[in-house]
Amino acid sequence: MKMSFDSKRILVIEDQSIIRETIKHILYSLDARHIVEAGTGINGIVEMRRRQFDIVLCDYQLGDGKNGQQVLEEAKYYKLLPSGAIFIMITVEQSKNMVLSALDCKPDDYLIKPFNRLQLSTRIERCIARKEYLASIEREIDSGNVYQAIQNCEKLLQQGNKKTHLQVLKIHAELALIIRDFKTAKRIYEEILAERDLPWAKLGLIIIAFLESDYEQSVESLKQFIDQYPMMLEAYDWLAKSYEALGDDEEALAVLNQAIDISPQTILRQQRLASLADKVENIEIAKKAYKAAVNLGKYSVHGSSNDFSGLARAHLKSNSANDAMKILNEMNKSFFNDPDSRLRAAILEIEIQNAKHNGAMAERCYEKAFKLNDQFGKQISRELRLEMAKLSYLSGANNTVDEILEDLIKTNIDDKSFIAEIDKMCSTFIDENYAKNLTNRIKQELIDINNEGVSLFKEGRIKEALAVFEDAIEKMPNNQTITLNLLKIIIHDLKRSKPDVKKLKQAQSYINKAIQIGVTHDQIGNIQKELDGIVDSIH
Repeated sequence: MKMSFDSKRILVIEDQSIIRETIKHILYSLDARHIVEAGTGINGIVEMRRRQFDIVLCDYQLGDGKNGQQVLEEAKYYKLLPSGAIFIMITVEQSKNMVLSALDCKPDDYLIKPFNRLQLSTRIERCIARKEYLASIEREIDSGNVYQAIQNCEKLLQQGNKKTHLQVLKIHAELALIIRDFKTAKRIYEEILAERDLPWAKLGLIIIAFLESDYEQSVESLKQFIDQYPMMLEAYDWLAKSYEALGDDEEALAVLNQAIDISPQTILRQQRLASLADKVENIEIAKKAYKAAVNLGKYSVHGSSNDFSGLARAHLKSNSANDAMKILNEMNKSFFNDPDSRLRAAILEIEIQNAKHNGAMAERCYEKAFKLNDQFGKQISRELRLEMAKLSYLSGANNTVDEILEDLIKTNIDDKSFIAEIDKMCSTFIDENYAKNLTNRIKQELIDINNEGVSLFKEGRIKEALAVFEDAIEKMPNNQTITLNLLKIIIHDLKRSKPDVKKLKQAQSYINKAIQIGVTHDQIGNIQKELDGIVDSIH
């Protein structure tokens, strides 16, 4: 049965007006009635913000400004496309650079110019049919309901559709990785590989080894994998992470450099390369990568003032204070209304003015930085707040140091890598035991809170126990133990009282949050089952 185009809302993003008219003419011949056009990437984004589209046809090369990949990147980042919408990338040729840069943010399909009416309609119909078949899964993923998405995968698999079987299995395995159900993910990948030699299933097994902290195994497996599939750039990212986990930052840097040589257009990888080069003090690679990130970031949603700041600091390390100041001025023009960027600029200018031996100007920048910190406080990113803690210590503002670090440790207590960053900063600039002592005190506070809440629960004082954990989670939203205990009490409360929709939604939102902060399937899976049971009993 042919698809009806007359109800579909279609956006055509193409910089050449003649080609736009040709595409529109083909669409009108297919009975399309609701077509909106945009001549630039930014105008395409504007149209997606104004209304929702079912189909987006976007050229890859859009002249000056955003290219098609950056349009897709931003649309996904801000969720401008409904879960059932399709995005087809149009290009003159399927160039290596375009395809590789698209790997991190895939469109639903590609279409190579020139194309005819049959080719366009066939491609659109195929994409929409796939989206409609997977709609029950995609909708739940879009809402953050991972367990429900997994259940919907299982329902589709039971239908025995051979054409979509592998695709649904792949999604199922990826969702199992998200909830850290490695046993299920491993079983799916092994079952697939027993029948077909598929690279993504091989890589899936290697990712499980990494996530289970078997870093030496993941390194060896990834090296072999890359020899076999040198164009699968995701493998380079996992290999770099594996080397970092083993403490071999130089090898991690070399691996990311390889990936950049193959495909230099991915901003997130350039940013990771720059950060790693900074860490090992390879100034030349850091400078090159930060410069690439700055250029790519002009039209990317992932562009960051941190790229400018990193580039300026690389120039400072090369004794080029004037070049650093030029970059700071560019940064201020590009990010003039962002709290993070304003504070970052003030801190950077302190360093530049000190390098120029301009003490009076540096002092004014200190004052500006402290005012911005007071003004924006917890709105600032955690990395920048840690930098502000260092600056506060160096300027003698010890109360500010304690306040910032205590809050950072409380809100990130389960993030081992960031706690290690705090410990490293404190050991370098304050005292080697400062962070350890503060962390131990906060951990004891957490134990006391948990003990109080659990004790109230055991006494049957459910409302008071809930109040203790709700107060704690407001102060420490990313704490796994508090989230789990709060969930257990909410589920108990739902079982003993008449459940209402608000409480059920609250419980599901906390489960979704638990998954986001890294609570494993072993800890959260049974809670989800209990909640599903309560929901089923109502219906």
